[in-house]
Formats: sequence, C-alpha cells, structure tokens
Amino acid sequence: MIYVHVPFCRSFCTYCDFYSEIACRGKDAGAVEAYVSALLEEISSRREEILGTLDVNTLYIGGGTPSVLPPDALRRIVEALPGAPFDEFTIEVNPEDIVQAGPEYVRALKALGVNRVSMGVQSLDDGMLRWMNRRHSADGARQAFRILRECGIGNISVDVITGVPGMSLEMLRSTVQEILEWRPEHISAYQLSIEEGSALAGLLEEGKCAEAPEEDCRAQYEYMCRTLSEAGYRHYEISNWALPGHEARHNSAYWTRAPYVGLGPGAHSLSADGLTRSWNSQQLTGWTRDSEKLGAEEVREEQIMLGLRTAAGWNGKVIPEADWFIADEIISLYL
Repeated sequence: MIYVHVPFCRSFCTYCDFYSEIACRGKDAGAVEAYVSALLEEISSRREEILGTLDVNTLYIGGGTPSVLPPDALRRIVEALPGAPFDEFTIEVNPEDIVQAGPEYVRALKALGVNRVSMGVQSLDDGMLRWMNRRHSADGARQAFRILRECGIGNISVDVITGVPGMSLEMLRSTVQEILEWRPEHISAYQLSIEEGSALAGLLEEGKCAEAPEEDCRAQYEYMCRTLSEAGYRHYEISNWALPGHEARHNSAYWTRAPYVGLGPGAHSLSADGLTRSWNSQQLTGWTRDSEKLGAEEVREEQIMLGLRTAAGWNGKVIPEADWFIADEIISLYL
C-alpha cells in the first residue's frame, strides 16, 4: 500500500486541517516542481521499504487536492513508484478541476493507470457549498461526474458531509437522492468534525456559528444508513458504503493494520511488522521523518478500534448495523 500526499489546494475548505498550500493552475509551477523533486527523492530513498508493503498492491493519491497537479507531474510521480500496474489506483479530485480541465485530463489519468476516482462533492446545495468554501457548485459536481463516466471511469467514489451547521435533513435527503440517481460505485459520508486550526474551529471560538445538535447528526446518519442500504449499498465501514465488490481495497487494508508507506509532507506510515509508526513533517520541501515504537497494548487498542469501524468487527465478531452508534462511542475512547 502506498499513499502519496499532494499538499496543494486552490482554496481552503472551512472544515479542513490537512496540510496544504494554496496553488493556482499555471501560476505555481516552481512550487509544484520543488515538491515533485523532493517527493522523487523520498521515493528513491525508501524504495526497499515501499517494496515491503506491496502485499496489498494499491496506490492512493490524496491531499490536499491532487487534481491541481498537471498530468506530467503526476506521471513523473507514478513512474518513480514500484508496483505498477496497481490493482487499485485511486486519485482524489475536485469537481471544478475536472470541469475546467475536461475529458483530456481524465483520459490522462486513465493513461497513468488510475482506475478509481474519489470526488469530494460534499453537498448539492449551493448555499452549503458556499459555507464550506468549496470551489465547485452543485451543477459543477454534476458535470464532473458526467465527464468521469463518459471518459470510462467505472469506479467512482463520492464524498458527502453530514452534521453541518445549518444543514437540514431535507437538504441532505435532496443531495443523497440525486447522488443515488448517478449510481456511483462507492459513497463516503463523514460527519463534520471540528479540527484544531481549521477555519471552522475559529468560527466556533468566535461564536459565529454553533455545532449541529447531536440529535440532528444522529438523524442524518440514520438516514444515510437506511437509505443507502435500501439502494443496494453495503455498509462495510462506519463512514463508507459500496455496491457489492466495490469496497475500497486501500482503505480497507488500513483497518486491518496492513503495512503502508506514506510519501510526501504530512504523510504517515506503518512498518511491515506493525510495530513502528512514522510520519513526515509538514513543509513543501525538505520534510523530515519521525517515528515511534508501538507496544503490545497500543497495537491491541488499535486492532480493537479499527476493527470496530468495520462490518467485519473485531476478532471476527460481526457488528450489526443497529449497534454502530455503540461502536462509535467505544472508538471515541481510543481517539
């Protein structure tokens, strides 16, 4: 398993705290080149480590917003990585990037070996999208999905956010019902969380907005569980649903503590023996790596916490969907 972090965005979402730098298409070639060069150096220096994690032969390029990178930059990164062709190669995209760059960009992604696209739609309510400071509109998301399909992307994951201040159940229902008409292979639904350092945390501290009531968050999650199940999606992880056979192989391996290598600023890794966790510092170039050894009790706690996130459960004990709120409470004890 390989994860590559792309630390560029064209704007910052209200809720996000992932490491990223502002970049504009065609105006930050120097920063992109510096990042790619530093990443290629890291790939070269960790080649043997990467080869030791390819039992699960997946590549996930996330961010940030990977779709701000030009195809040539992505090509250089992918060609430097051992393991190609990857059984599952996912890239995260912003709908606006797909609309602006058009089918040619999507065809370039396919030529690199991309066979799965994760698109951050979040909502199809334009007011909600503006509040989140998303770059795309609802219509842009529709256009982007259509372009991906017309270019032959047969495995698309769509992200939705629940529990947003001011988001009614009716708003969520309207978004989900339309997305179900698109029939993506995979849907991720994440409840909004307050991350330290995000714009949202600042708004809350200043009293400019309030968290969504817990009963609203629960009602929205229950709606997702019920509606997606009725539509034929398998609820295989707390925040993820898939049509049968389209569960994310890369993310599923995280939840079993399979070893992985994270490349790029801010990326994390887990050693082949599962006993060392390492992470890169958050800077555009010259990032450094730190690590910690995990004790037996820490490993066990991770196994329990990660297992409880999945339908398979921990230690082979399946968790009924009705009990996932209880599982979520247990998980919170470990986070």
